[in-house]
Amino acid sequence: MLTKRIIPCIDVDVDDDGNPAVYTGVNFENLEYTGDPVEMARAYNEAGADEFVFLDITASAEDRETMLSVVERVADEVFIPLTVGGGIRTVDDIKETLRAGADKVSITTGALERPELINEGARAFGSQCIVISVDARRRFDEGGEHYVDVDGESCWFECTKKGGREGTGIDVVEWAQEAQSRGAGELFVNSIDADGTKDGYDVPLMRAVSDAVDTPVIASSGCGGPEDMYEVFTEADADAGLAASIFHFGEYSIEEVKHYLDERDVPVRL
Repeated sequence: MLTKRIIPCIDVDVDDDGNPAVYTGVNFENLEYTGDPVEMARAYNEAGADEFVFLDITASAEDRETMLSVVERVADEVFIPLTVGGGIRTVDDIKETLRAGADKVSITTGALERPELINEGARAFGSQCIVISVDARRRFDEGGEHYVDVDGESCWFECTKKGGREGTGIDVVEWAQEAQSRGAGELFVNSIDADGTKDGYDVPLMRAVSDAVDTPVIASSGCGGPEDMYEVFTEADADAGLAASIFHFGEYSIEEVKHYLDERDVPVRL
């Protein structure tokens, strides 16, 4: 059985002085300064993370390129797989991000607006480099294709873009299947509803995606502790659990999470 991966993530923006900084928020809003991206990357590399994710959270919304100089400095500090996302719209963007030191690129808005980018990226660099990120939100109307029961109500999940700022009307499950067919190597599934709440992952969302595709699924948003990782691995069959706040603020260490899972027979790399 493949080991489950534990992945810390930093959301990076520029502060009032124009310097890169890590921010943490709730439901993609109310962002608060958390730390320096390079220092945090170094710490997570030493702490036993299986992979590391760097997201430039305003690049797409502001229509600018990813801050590659910061990516280069982060890449110098981590010796585990590094995924970088934010503002990636073209094959050249993918190439420059990989050249800056990323092992994989995470694409959200660029792929939704031009799905052929997935094919082009997979063909040029290999599917293993292409991670399609999905910023999903719950909808309780009749606009979806795939419905699940959430607390007694029929719900579908909508893809959003530009950091969750714009809806698309695209059903997450439909999009996950299309992304897989176009060559995505992984799906990075974020829940806007659960983001930053520490109330647990959106298990119905993660299960809906995992059941629909064979591509590995990274579960993101809402992790409040090891028990939430255990739930998303055992109830939704996620391949990796991503977390931010619980690690950033020292509530749990990566080592503690892994030992909790190992004691419950979830395969992890110790």
